[in-house]
Amino acid sequence: MGAKGAPSRRRQGGRRLRYLPTGSFPFLLLLLLLCIQLGGGQKKKENLLAEKVEQLMEWSSRRSIFRMNGDKFRKFIKAPPRNYSMIVMFTALQPQRQCSVCRQANEEYQILANSWRYSSAFCNKLFFSMVDYDEGTDVFQQLNMNSAPTFMHFPAKGRPKRADTFDLQRIGFAAEQLAKWIADRTDVHIRVFRPPNYSGTIALALLVSLVGGLLYLRRNNLEFIYNKTGWAMVSLCIVFAMTSGQMWNHIRGPPYAHKNPHNGQVSYIHGSSQAQFVAESHIILVLNAAITMGMVLLNEAATSKGDVGKRRIICLVGLGLVVFFFSFLLSIFRSKYHGYPYSDLDFE
Repeated sequence: MGAKGAPSRRRQGGRRLRYLPTGSFPFLLLLLLLCIQLGGGQKKKENLLAEKVEQLMEWSSRRSIFRMNGDKFRKFIKAPPRNYSMIVMFTALQPQRQCSVCRQANEEYQILANSWRYSSAFCNKLFFSMVDYDEGTDVFQQLNMNSAPTFMHFPAKGRPKRADTFDLQRIGFAAEQLAKWIADRTDVHIRVFRPPNYSGTIALALLVSLVGGLLYLRRNNLEFIYNKTGWAMVSLCIVFAMTSGQMWNHIRGPPYAHKNPHNGQVSYIHGSSQAQFVAESHIILVLNAAITMGMVLLNEAATSKGDVGKRRIICLVGLGLVVFFFSFLLSIFRSKYHGYPYSDLDFE
């Protein structure tokens, strides 16, 4: 036997055994309990995530866009765990809100969501939802949101960044533009499939029938085809449509106008030089037409050989049209391009 007070060692079968101190057993027991608790917590988190994804997939099987109130928003979007991205449209579709832009944006959003839902690439990594103001007022307040419609992307990890809010005012809300934005934020590429629209084909067929019928009725006298004034009017209509931004509207799909949700004021002119409303293009078309009419009258007054008094009146009317409406056009230009120094008549 060893001496009293020596370290607790024994030789047994030619081996040296070292015994742990008595105080280490509570520590090992605590460590074991902690590992068991962490493992149980991780398992619980995985089960919760699986339940959430299963519920979302079930909703998606019924409809491509599911509506959310405040409780659902907090559970499925704000609260972890989450391994999926969520696109949310914040809107106000109730009739009493009188938000025509919201209805137009909802149609494009529905086309986009259906394109994703029925595509071969559909999976549980991306979902589309909607929060209506009258069903989730608390959500609007929580996000300090005071306008609709608004599109936001909630990523699978982390909080939304500035780029996760779709720039609707600058880009418009066409389904193709939304799909491009989603691809930038999630790497999920959605090919947009629009339902067949035969209105253009029908309109073209009616136009061809009308022209064909007119030519048939006038088959014995086709001199009107060589009418310079008629072709000039057709050319001017095309020029007015193109210079007023109709093609931009067709590509970007902007709203007709914007209604301020706080004071109800309707804006027909967009405040940015990078965007416009449909109503704004109509206003520009009318202004360009009025200026052109003034120039035509001035030319008529200078080249005609009629009564001098009548020519003077035509000249004054043409000059008035050019000065007034061109000044109005410049004032709109100045409101969009801040700092533009030139003006004629001040309409501000």
